[in-house]
Amino acid sequence: MSVVFACLDADTLGGVQQVTHTLAQGLAARGHEVHVIGLHRAERPFRYVDRPRYHHHVVSPDPVGREGPLGRRRSERRLKRLLDGIPPGYAVMTSPSVVTALKDRLPAGFRPIGQYHGSFEHAAGCWHLGSIRKHYLDLDQAVFLSEDDAWSFSEGALLPNAWALPNPLANWPEEVSTLDAPRVLGVGRLEGVKRFDRLISAFAAAQPPPGWELHLIGDGAERERLRAHAEREEIADRVVFRGLVPVADMPREYLDASLVALTSEHEGLPVVLLESAAHGVPAVAFDVSGGVRSAGPVLVPPGDVPAFAAELAGLMGSRPRRRLLGAAARARAEAFRLDPVLDRWERLFAHIDR
Repeated sequence: MSVVFACLDADTLGGVQQVTHTLAQGLAARGHEVHVIGLHRAERPFRYVDRPRYHHHVVSPDPVGREGPLGRRRSERRLKRLLDGIPPGYAVMTSPSVVTALKDRLPAGFRPIGQYHGSFEHAAGCWHLGSIRKHYLDLDQAVFLSEDDAWSFSEGALLPNAWALPNPLANWPEEVSTLDAPRVLGVGRLEGVKRFDRLISAFAAAQPPPGWELHLIGDGAERERLRAHAEREEIADRVVFRGLVPVADMPREYLDASLVALTSEHEGLPVVLLESAAHGVPAVAFDVSGGVRSAGPVLVPPGDVPAFAAELAGLMGSRPRRRLLGAAARARAEAFRLDPVLDRWERLFAHIDR
């Protein structure tokens, strides 16, 4: 049977898209017929896999929110032709918006699976929880990122079909960081939800030792505002805005770092925590979800910038503690290697078929 992954758009730089392409490549390598469908064109496409073994489709030539009535009708016809041409199998819809748009359009024979890449806490604070409660109940399976979140959704959204499947690591590095470089790494879109302003403030409050820098990898609308914030915190000369870095170059970034920091308003299971852990780099993160907890960073109460600064200061000042936490992080990351996660997906498919 085939496996279809459907995203609102499949090629934007983001965690949902990265995980989708990683799973698609892994399942295709195991002999499954895999299709990745973007319901819309990405405004700024990002390439995740150089030689994909899966089929990749974009339904609408318009980005999300840009499609008019005529375009929607054309897209509906394209989507129907596309799905009718794929052998029946499992349809993995990667967000509440995709579930709402797609679940009633799936041809007979497809087994619908709804993913949610956020946390229960985030869903409960916005429209997501109501949509999940309404639309995920009649799917074959509702998939969440951690056991904590699956339990919370089963209780809070009354979902008896909740299942936990973590995000996978695309690769397992053989080399680990020496944790000697005086560098703290922040990775993600420079957008409000990532709250890099808090990270800049925490780095400043930590009074970093001489030579230590904060490197921010990513791009977005908040870049100039964050530059100005670093100026106000009087650490502009120690905050380096790196812009976008190709996926293939990210292992070098982790090897050149001694700490990773995550100050997001909300997260599901951030791939950056898994990748840094696999490279033996310890992380500090706000405790915003079961997924974040499952990755094993040093946890700080959400939004507590002084506590975050204290953890950064302690780790910047102690290489032995960085090494201890880095080794523990790498050991924990073993559970997120691609093959064990793919095994779990195949067990889910078998469970659905029973």
